[in-house]
Amino acid sequence: MNFTIDVRGINKHFGDKHVVRDLSLQVREGEIYGFLGPNGSGKTTSIRMICGLLTPDSGEGTCLGFDVLKQSVEIKKQVGYMTQKFSLWDDLTIAENLDFVARMFGMPERKNVVAEALEDLGLSGRKDQLAGSLSGGWKQRLALASCLLHRPKLLLLDEPTAGVDPNARRDFWEEIHRLSASGITILVSTHYMDEAERCHRLAYIAYGNLLTSGTAEDIVAAQHLTTWEVSGENVHDHTEALRLIPGADQVTTYGTALHVSGKDAGKLGAAIAEYGKSHALWVGHGAPSLEDAFVHLMRNAHDQFENK
Repeated sequence: MNFTIDVRGINKHFGDKHVVRDLSLQVREGEIYGFLGPNGSGKTTSIRMICGLLTPDSGEGTCLGFDVLKQSVEIKKQVGYMTQKFSLWDDLTIAENLDFVARMFGMPERKNVVAEALEDLGLSGRKDQLAGSLSGGWKQRLALASCLLHRPKLLLLDEPTAGVDPNARRDFWEEIHRLSASGITILVSTHYMDEAERCHRLAYIAYGNLLTSGTAEDIVAAQHLTTWEVSGENVHDHTEALRLIPGADQVTTYGTALHVSGKDAGKLGAAIAEYGKSHALWVGHGAPSLEDAFVHLMRNAHDQFENK
């Protein structure tokens, strides 16, 4: 099996803060690998170290066949990096932005490269439009086009769909899967559970520690949760009371219903059935979701920086 990324025991400190702790990760060639976790958890730092944009303090491993500690320059040449904040030039047109980026990469036959990028990302009809006048979805598409100009083997996307509408998000993910199918390996950080489920595999990082990794199905199954759905009139008034019933580890809101989850299926099942009956609420078996799994994981995660 070909691994684009294969690292072990990666660490990073900023001053007295140990922001990434003993990270070990393997990512297959052509895989879409998702990074999830709360803000400040070390997701972006982890990705930047793996991709040669930041040097680890310690650890070992390779990215694209190059040593992550000693050959960051070679790694960066084959990486496309799309930041969360739009970082191109508002007062240049789409075509001018792409031409400028191609010049920075010193690409031969710049005109052909730019024309191909415009066509591939559906930007040809807007090539003369100023970047500053674009909607969030079109800015996102332009940013992706600029990342792909030098034909990277690894694409790094840092919360790429923040602030774009659902249609633009859907189209973006269709493009990501097309790129993956062509052999490009993709690392993406996101806060959206539906986007996480579009990834081939996931890693969940909290406060510098890798809590779990695997497919979405594997991560949910590994928590051994049983989940019940509760609905009815003024159901949200029962949130705190449901947290106190035997076997309930967590209660989360899902629209007009509540998800009550726990590891002791027998104890929780009996308690929630009795509670629903006595309070005239509908109670039914539900399937634990990826969000349920991550909420459960965070219950035991400690924020090492909260008092610093």
